[in-house]
Amino acid sequence: MSSFAPLSKGDGSNDAAQYTKFDAADAEFFKGIGTIPYKPDAGPTETLVYKHYNAKEVVRGKTMEEWLRFSVCFWHTFRGTGADPFGFPTLVRPWDDGSNTMENAKRRLRAGFEFFTKLGVKYWTFHDRDIAPEGETLAETNKNLDEITDLALELQKKTGVKLLWATCNLFAHPRYMNGAASNPDAHILAYAGAQVKKGLEIAKKLGAENFVFWGGREGYHTILNTNVLTELTNMANFFRMAADYKKKIGFTGTLLIEPKPKEPTKHQYDYDAMTVIGFLKHFKLENEFKLNIEPNHTTLAGHGYEHDIVMASAFGLLGSVDSNTGSPDLGWDTDQFPMDVKNATLVMKTIIEQNGLQPGGLNFDCKVRRESTALADMFISHIGAMDTFARGLRNAAKILEEGVMTKHVKKYIMDNGNPTACSGQQEHCEAMLNYYV
Repeated sequence: MSSFAPLSKGDGSNDAAQYTKFDAADAEFFKGIGTIPYKPDAGPTETLVYKHYNAKEVVRGKTMEEWLRFSVCFWHTFRGTGADPFGFPTLVRPWDDGSNTMENAKRRLRAGFEFFTKLGVKYWTFHDRDIAPEGETLAETNKNLDEITDLALELQKKTGVKLLWATCNLFAHPRYMNGAASNPDAHILAYAGAQVKKGLEIAKKLGAENFVFWGGREGYHTILNTNVLTELTNMANFFRMAADYKKKIGFTGTLLIEPKPKEPTKHQYDYDAMTVIGFLKHFKLENEFKLNIEPNHTTLAGHGYEHDIVMASAFGLLGSVDSNTGSPDLGWDTDQFPMDVKNATLVMKTIIEQNGLQPGGLNFDCKVRRESTALADMFISHIGAMDTFARGLRNAAKILEEGVMTKHVKKYIMDNGNPTACSGQQEHCEAMLNYYV
């Protein structure tokens, strides 16, 4: 296992002077790392450069930056600790004293914007609870959120980094153990509504281009104590109220629902893309919402990596992508950085075919492994994933420009005459794809 030397003093320590130093508005959190350059001739050991992602390179009439619209998520990247069900935290960041204070929250936010800027991404995403501590009351919680988002707005204006989407954490607090939008307790449902109300307001304040709903605990563990239709109807009403409030306050971002089949509940109501599409159409919400697809969730549902992206796009409902991956040999959500060029190629083929993801993007809902403890690993992981999607974009563009695979499929679809048992030539198609990858 290779390793990198710590990049800054205080790596792993709880030196109060370190946090005091970082409280300065002009503090540098990632010393030793500058803006990541594009270096296409870089060797295999040069991992702090882009070998394939060239932001201004034009592909099919748009720059890579416009096609890919990369975003960094705040929760894994700046709130992740490396803890898992079998081990304590391993990721100790020099700017984070581990407290739930506003001062610590502001340090994390400043570190985040330095990271976004040096990485060269134009977007970020967050849950409300990622960036601001929850108070003793809703009023105190909202006050904290107002104060933090004032700083976020200042940093956005200073750096030019925009908010791809915001979302509310409606799953972590014990109050939501039986769900939020589907909770049978009207008091908890109302509290979740108040949280989303505030979430939409801060999304508008920060110029978010989308707003995401992930039903982390909207589902069931046993059907024995669950009225499925009642809970689904309650969810639909909740979503309808959110859509109405969006219009009332003049928020113009797209509302997105993110499918997931299981975990933390045994069965999630937003199981996969087609389940969500059916839900939206049944409750006549398909004109109010699109989908945010996370391929790791897609594979947990038993589908191929690109399946939900293709299905959502086919119905005109692909809004954004949480570009991560999982390990096919594991049965849980590992949120790894996407490094498979073939998967990226299939995703980008669909995105090109629908003429882009805007106002959505490719949000890295990914976390470094708990063993990757150096600050450099935060950059290297994102760089590798961005290069993977840059290669996928070039491959997909070439596939569509040459048209070999498209013509091959059309030949069989458009055959006339009496049906005959003819070869589907799956292996031939796979071999053609490998030619481009």
